[in-house]
Amino acid sequence: MTTLLERRPPTVARATPLRPEFLTGFAPLAGAAVLLTLVVALAVPSESWQGGWAETRDHTHTAAVLLGIPLALAAGSWQGGRERRRGTGDLLETAVRGALPRFLASAVPVALWVAVGHLVAAGCALLATWYCATGDSPYLVVPLTDSLLLGGAAFAGQVVGRAVAWRLAAPVLATAGYAVLGFLSYDHDDAWSALSPLIGTSADRVPVWWQPWVSVVWVGGLAAAAVLALTARRRALALVPLACATAAAVVLVQSGDPTRANPVAGRQVCDTSTTPQVCVNARYEKLLPQIAEALSGLTGRLRGVEHVPVRFEDRPGRPRADEAALPMVTPIGRSVVRGKLVDPGQYAWEAGMALAGRDCDGMEPAVARTDAAVEHYLAPNPQEELFDDLAAQGSPADRADLKARQRARARLLGMAEDERRAWLSEYFATAGDCDRSGVPTL
Repeated sequence: MTTLLERRPPTVARATPLRPEFLTGFAPLAGAAVLLTLVVALAVPSESWQGGWAETRDHTHTAAVLLGIPLALAAGSWQGGRERRRGTGDLLETAVRGALPRFLASAVPVALWVAVGHLVAAGCALLATWYCATGDSPYLVVPLTDSLLLGGAAFAGQVVGRAVAWRLAAPVLATAGYAVLGFLSYDHDDAWSALSPLIGTSADRVPVWWQPWVSVVWVGGLAAAAVLALTARRRALALVPLACATAAAVVLVQSGDPTRANPVAGRQVCDTSTTPQVCVNARYEKLLPQIAEALSGLTGRLRGVEHVPVRFEDRPGRPRADEAALPMVTPIGRSVVRGKLVDPGQYAWEAGMALAGRDCDGMEPAVARTDAAVEHYLAPNPQEELFDDLAAQGSPADRADLKARQRARARLLGMAEDERRAWLSEYFATAGDCDRSGVPTL
């Protein structure tokens, strides 16, 4: 007896129209183009942002807005004109699917790949800063919202590509987008500049919490309105995202300054084991051991000396009466590169000048020589030997001045320790005087 087994037809996975668009074709190339463009734009000046979270935020945000958005517009526009270039536009009009699903099947992969390309580039920048960060913390909201902006720009570009039958629409749209963004961002005091996603932030200023999201509603609402106006059966639906975009624009324009003071930048972190104490901005807290080590020779020579400032401080503006300004570590890429103090000797000399220098017009030569001798004792100029050699080869007046400066240095170095400490105490007590009669000279 034969048992007949009923054969079932093999199951076939339902193909989705998005799968081939995601894996092949133009969308992955668009994402790769955004990634490559942003990585190159960030890598060339990497020493100017690597190590500072605020600097990393600002550089990645600027690259995303000024380069990523025009590129996303161009990618979307090129994808939008694909069916026209292939000559299949009339054929697709007879398809069962409506205009909006067909549009989304073509536009979503490009928008997502563009957003992913930006996220990968921003992630690389964050990782490049992570290992050498000097303090503060990463600003993750900014790259996330920038990716949404690039996705919205890709949708808007696809609308233009569908509506404009011109092969040069993509590059012209990218150029126009760059020009508009540059125009809106040129003058940050102009109320209309608030409509630009590129706002005027700095190390001491951060965006208010709602600004990036309102910018996404502003740009995304315009893109969604354009998509619905082109593809929806009821084009009046486009008024909903358009109203959201208008409301967001009003909020941005009427809000005034969309930034606030960075709370971390207003705080000082101090090493109290030295005299003077060494205080740095909390944004660069991890630089404090390097700075304290660079100034260790200077602070060691001032141990026991009276009338010196209480601390070195790192804040904008003139220091208070009992403080001295610490040499600036910003902008990153000069004295600090990738979390390392480039030239500790130069840094210590600049700190010594802040202690011994005077702001006087027509200072007497004896006072100037005394200040230079104190600077030499605390932390000599790394280029001092070079300047001395040039003076030795100069005019008779230059050689005479060099000998006078060398004698002043020798007198200070030749004092006994207690005598030198007492003399320095008397010297720093007259830090604000410019008259020779009030300043102990060498």
